[in-house]
Amino acid sequence: MNPRIDLLHAYPFERLAALKAGVSTTTDRPHIAMSIGEPKHPPPEFVVAHLAAPDIITAALGSYPLTRGSDALREIVSSWCESRFGLAPGSLGSDRVLPVNGTREALFAFAQAMIDGSGAHRPAVVLPNPFYQIYEGAALLAGAEPVYAACPASLGFLADHGSIDPATWDRCELLYVCSPGNPTGAVMTLAAWQEVLELADRHDFVIAADECYSELYQDEASPPLGLLEACRQLGRDHFERCVVFHSLSKRSNLPGLRSGFVAGDRELIARFLRYRTYHGCAMPTSVQDASALAWSDEAHVRANREAYRQKFDAVLEILEPVLEVDRPEAGFYLWPKTPLPEEAFARELFRQENLTVLPGTYLSRPGAQSDPGERRVRMALVATLDECVDAAERIRRFVASL
Repeated sequence: MNPRIDLLHAYPFERLAALKAGVSTTTDRPHIAMSIGEPKHPPPEFVVAHLAAPDIITAALGSYPLTRGSDALREIVSSWCESRFGLAPGSLGSDRVLPVNGTREALFAFAQAMIDGSGAHRPAVVLPNPFYQIYEGAALLAGAEPVYAACPASLGFLADHGSIDPATWDRCELLYVCSPGNPTGAVMTLAAWQEVLELADRHDFVIAADECYSELYQDEASPPLGLLEACRQLGRDHFERCVVFHSLSKRSNLPGLRSGFVAGDRELIARFLRYRTYHGCAMPTSVQDASALAWSDEAHVRANREAYRQKFDAVLEILEPVLEVDRPEAGFYLWPKTPLPEEAFARELFRQENLTVLPGTYLSRPGAQSDPGERRVRMALVATLDECVDAAERIRRFVASL
């Protein structure tokens, strides 16, 4: 068996289950889960109707899907990217796009395809801290060393890439960037994108930009700046060394569809396609067709954003008087500071209020100065508006009891 499997840390929700084991709640109020970022808004009806059509199912079951995806889906995704990120028409041709079975699978597989590891020194993969744990696991199983760039409040929760020494950047083969950030909701500025692009040019590594929260933002007039858009503004229309990852899970409330795409540098996409041809991860044709419908419609996405804004408004009005908590620029998480150590806060909140949040240290690693997840918890505003309001009132009551 691959010995690198033993290097993998317990997944955050495995640790959360252990934290809650043996803890009995002292209330008969129904449980509310704010721990996992699983969207609960209704999926688009037109996608559901398409997937339920008997002729669609029959056609999908009768043939092998193409790993590269259908021409129609790749062209629709290319058009969506050009429109959403202001790219020059035709600059993101369909040969620069590859459908994937959700960003989780692709973010992991990408490292396996990109890490060389044949040099004299162990390759490094730089990732934000806190982070989506797939980045770390992907690095470890590819034989690389994960290097953690803290995302402190003092930098607006953006990764402190300047804290990493040049020798480590020389070993870096892959940089994971998450914008909007999970769990902070921080959005990369053009200056921040320029910094990582210049580092990639200087030290010759690939940038993997996880943008799966890019369509959930607070200001309808100011969508988050993506990596490809930053490339365009900086005159890098070939997107060299750059690959972005997008998903329908958050944008369209379709986590179970397992549908997303990667796009960017033509050569990297071609090599990743070759890897995936052997990997055996082609998206079913029915899912491809449903995905094309979802990427073609923006009305349901605007409604989705408005639903999250209403929840942020209601929840923050309740929590701001008792917790140090900021409204994020994007995403659907809150990342408040806690009056107790994060594990104690989460465990006692569950005991007293039958409400689950995720301790921040389950999403982070200790750094030279501190652990950026200490005294923080992640709260996902994915439940209904009424449930989110109920949850906020329970949290306020719990904090007051301290």
